[in-house]
Amino acid sequence: MPEIDFVSSAHEGDIIEMGIRATHFGRTSITLRCEVRNVITHKSILTIDRIVFVNMGAGDMPLPHGRTEPIADEASALTPLE
Repeated sequence: MPEIDFVSSAHEGDIIEMGIRATHFGRTSITLRCEVRNVITHKSILTIDRIVFVNMGAGDMPLPHGRTEPIADEASALTPLE
């Protein structure tokens, strides 16, 4: 996760939502993008353009995860990002 871009502030009492989307599937890794927004104004609070997760096997070695795209149930459960 190279950087978190704080776009605006959230205040006490604000209702926020977080959306996460898979942007790339590697052989052993999955890259995600995240955005946190104000539910009422839809104003972006923060974004993380790249979060990389690596599937680790025995001996802390990267292990293929076998995924090439999100499954339908996972895709529909996530908040869409613009």
